[in-house]
Amino acid sequence: MTTKEEAIAAFNPNDPGISGKLFGLPFTEENAEVIIVPVPWEVTVSYKTGTAYAPKAILEASSQVDLHVKDIADAWKLGVAMLPFPEKILDENNALRGLAVKNIEALGAGDVSGDTVAAAKVNDACQSLSIYVKNTVKKYLQQNKLVGLLGGDHSTPLGYIYALSELHDHFGILQIDAHADLRKSYEGFIYSHASIMYNALKMPSVRKLVQVGIRDYCEEEQKVMDRSKGRVKVFFDEDIKHAQYNGESWSSICKKIVSEVPDLVYISFDIDGMDPKLCPHTGTPVVGGFEFHEITMLLKTLVQSGKKIIGFDLNEVAPGETGEWDANVGARILYLLINSM
Repeated sequence: MTTKEEAIAAFNPNDPGISGKLFGLPFTEENAEVIIVPVPWEVTVSYKTGTAYAPKAILEASSQVDLHVKDIADAWKLGVAMLPFPEKILDENNALRGLAVKNIEALGAGDVSGDTVAAAKVNDACQSLSIYVKNTVKKYLQQNKLVGLLGGDHSTPLGYIYALSELHDHFGILQIDAHADLRKSYEGFIYSHASIMYNALKMPSVRKLVQVGIRDYCEEEQKVMDRSKGRVKVFFDEDIKHAQYNGESWSSICKKIVSEVPDLVYISFDIDGMDPKLCPHTGTPVVGGFEFHEITMLLKTLVQSGKKIIGFDLNEVAPGETGEWDANVGARILYLLINSM
């Protein structure tokens, strides 16, 4: 087996990277310090599909990302590797998507119960996926590796949060997102992408949820926020923008956000938290959102605070027909998250 030191010595970061490797880097699952877990799953998406193909598209686009990071000398030497693409999960996703659509169409046709058989099968499969993700992530965390999850839709990281809840007595979640994802269930799916944070809050070790950029949510979700007694802190996109229009700096707002985050923090990054021009094919785009360098400042503020990032996910990147732009942005966000952690 090639050691990490041998891989570094034989690699020139100024040359074109290695084909088929994340960011063209020379590392393997064995010698990398950061493991990226691809989860090509979007069974419960309610609008546009495509996120299941994000891990492959981002892997391909990542070769165009230059490795030099202005604030981190030799950042690439940390060592990053993506696990092999799980084709069986994609096949299962594609088969189950048909069942999910049956249920969604039944609801759309006025059947208030939907297709309960189809919904039950989807719920069982999503629960099984969560167990797979939990076991996969926990394996690498127990090897003292850093782990990032690459979805898929926003239901995919639930198993990761379960794994963290078994390893940490308490931690917080920093969620960057257009949506609150606090529905008890959505369209009959209890493990919906719209329910990820509702499910995460069932874990006592998740002491705080800090949501940033929220701008599309329902009355049910507002009630969850209101009844949380401070466990859920929301920085709505509209409020952020209005504060800036009234003269408050983004730097000051970032410090307020970070002050709400516990010392151990998991980042859940839904790409639709960004301005839709940066993610035009994402499943449920919403007007508003962040620019790329607003996110870089937020993450730098978090890192400089001394608080520890214990994991992250990146989800809802949908390549679209061409795939190039969304995947390009997704690859750069992924590199930013890796280096921040």
